Amino acid sequence: MHTRRTRIAMAIAGLCGLSWPAAAVAQIVALGASNTAGYGVGVDLAFPAQLEAMLRAQGRPMRVANAGVSGDTSAGMLARLDKVVPAETRIVIVQFGVNDERLGVSPEQRRANIARMESQLQARGARMIAVDALIASTVRGGMQQGDDVHLSAEGHRAVAAALVDAVRDAER
Repeated sequence: MHTRRTRIAMAIAGLCGLSWPAAAVAQIVALGASNTAGYGVGVDLAFPAQLEAMLRAQGRPMRVANAGVSGDTSAGMLARLDKVVPAETRIVIVQFGVNDERLGVSPEQRRANIARMESQLQARGARMIAVDALIASTVRGGMQQGDDVHLSAEGHRAVAAALVDAVRDAER
């Protein structure tokens, strides 16, 4: 399924005798809470933007959309999944964070929300990469802000670097 802009560009390319590289751009969406959104460092230094830059530097013209919302919960992510993850998305990087626990969401409900997200993404043919363990490890490694929850710019770079390989593996 293509966006209107993409269809117009494809039509113009066809009229000009140009070919449209169908698989030239793989869509990746980073869906999550405050660390995905770049809390404390800004969206330009958050791991989704850094991952996109790293992939492009390797000659892989991938777009990584940042769908992070500070304070979001697994229920919130599930509710906005269809809106923020386009049908052509092949990889979804998910950071559930700690807001469920902080807001009293039961572990059972959290697991159910995550399972529904996984099921919906799988039905679309999208792969899900969960990054909570990677982020927690990065924070434990000392790459966090003063609140001991949010990644520093260095932490975001480290997470992005680790995700380069995970994205490659998910493309297979």
